Amino acid sequence: MTSKSPRRTGLMLMGGFLALAVSPTMTTGAAAQELIVGFIAPMTGPFAQVGKDMVNGFEMYSEQVKGDFAGAKIKFILEDDQARPPTAVLKAEKLIRQDKVHLVVGGVLASEGYALAPISTREKVVYIPSVPASDDLTQRDAAKYPYVVRTGWSSSQPTHPFGQWACEQGYKRIVAVAADYAFGYESVGGFQKTFEECGGKIIQKIWPPLNAIDFGPYIPTMKQDADAIFTLMVGPMSLQFPKQLAAAGNKKPVIGGGTSYDEFTLPSMGAEVIGHVSALQYSAALDTPKNAAFVKMYRAKYGKVPSYFSETNYTTAQMIHEVMKQTRGKWPGADEFVKLLASVKVDAVRGPVSLDDMRNPLQNIYIKKVEKKKMFGYDKEELWNTVIKTYPNVSQFWKYDKDKFLSQPVYSRDFPACKFCE
Repeated sequence: MTSKSPRRTGLMLMGGFLALAVSPTMTTGAAAQELIVGFIAPMTGPFAQVGKDMVNGFEMYSEQVKGDFAGAKIKFILEDDQARPPTAVLKAEKLIRQDKVHLVVGGVLASEGYALAPISTREKVVYIPSVPASDDLTQRDAAKYPYVVRTGWSSSQPTHPFGQWACEQGYKRIVAVAADYAFGYESVGGFQKTFEECGGKIIQKIWPPLNAIDFGPYIPTMKQDADAIFTLMVGPMSLQFPKQLAAAGNKKPVIGGGTSYDEFTLPSMGAEVIGHVSALQYSAALDTPKNAAFVKMYRAKYGKVPSYFSETNYTTAQMIHEVMKQTRGKWPGADEFVKLLASVKVDAVRGPVSLDDMRNPLQNIYIKKVEKKKMFGYDKEELWNTVIKTYPNVSQFWKYDKDKFLSQPVYSRDFPACKFCE
C-alpha cells in the first residue's frame, strides 16, 4: 500500500512488489521463503487516518529492507476492519483460514484486542496487537492467550507514571473525561491509582461515548473546583474535545493520555492545545538521532510527521525481522516464533524495548508538552509534543509487585471506585 492508495485492501505485497496471486514457484525448490503477514487496520470510517498511519509505518520498514526479512519475502495482506470488533474478528478468520497467514498484526481499539486474542488461541496463530492496548491481554488473561505478543503498550502503562507526575506538579483535585470503553477505563484507572496513592483526588469521572463529536452535554457538568482536567480521547474525539473545551472558556490546566494529542491529529489542532501535557511511549519530537532520521524519512515519504501509530508498526516490523534473522528466514512455527519474539530486544525509534515474562514491552514513558516551535531543521514553527520528562524502562506493573497487582480487578468503569466523587 502506498500513500496514493490509502483505502486499498486485500492482497498486496509490501516494498513496491506487485499485487498478485502467489506463484507455486515461490514456495518450492530454492525459491525464497515467504512470511505471510495478515494486517488488520481501519482504512475506512472515522479511524481511517489512524489505519493509514499504521500501514505506513509497517510499509516504510519493509521498503527499507526491500521486503526481505533475512531471506523471507514479506507477503502483506491488508484487511479493513473499520475499527469494529465484530468486523475485525471476521477479517482475522478470513486471513487465517483462507489466506493461511503466519501471523496477524493490528487492530486499533482495546475492545478489538480482546476480541481477536481468543481467535489466536483457537487457531494457534500468532497475534501481535501493535496498537490495541487492552491491559488484560498481557496480564490476568495472558495464560489464556499464549500466541499473543504485544509490541505496543498496555493502556495503563503510561498513565501510572503520569499520575505520579501530576501529583508532583501540585495538582490535588482532578476531573477525568474519557472515552466510554475499555481503553478509557484502563487509562483512567492507572492514572487514578497512582495519583490518589500520592495524595491526589479524582473528584469526577465523565464518560462520553466512543466517537462522540459533541461535548456540549458534558463540559458544563465538569466540577469547577478541580485543579486540572485529565482527558483520554481517541480518533476524531481528540480533535473536537479541546476545541470545544477552549470555546467554553476553560482556563484550567489540561493533561491527558497520549492518544489525546498524538501526531495523527496534532497538525490539525490549534493554539487551544498549547501547553497541554500528555504521556506515551513515543513522541515525534523525541530529540534523538534515531528519531530525527525517522521523522525526516517518514515526512519526506508521506508528507506528515509520524504518529505513534506509525512508529509502533515500524517497530513491530523491526521486531519481526529480528526473529527472522534468528531463523535465517524460515518460519519456525507459531510456538517457537512467540518464544523468539518474546526474547527480542531492540533499540527502537522510541527507545530501548524488551518484553517482560507476560509478553508486554518494557520501555520508556515520555511526559510531553504541546509547544509551537521549530524542530529537526524544518523552517516552519509547528506544534510538537516536546518531551519534558522521561521515565525509563517502565513495566506494565509500574513499581508494584506483579502478583499483588494481578490480584486486583482489571481497571474498569467502576474500579478504582470514585471515592472522592461528590
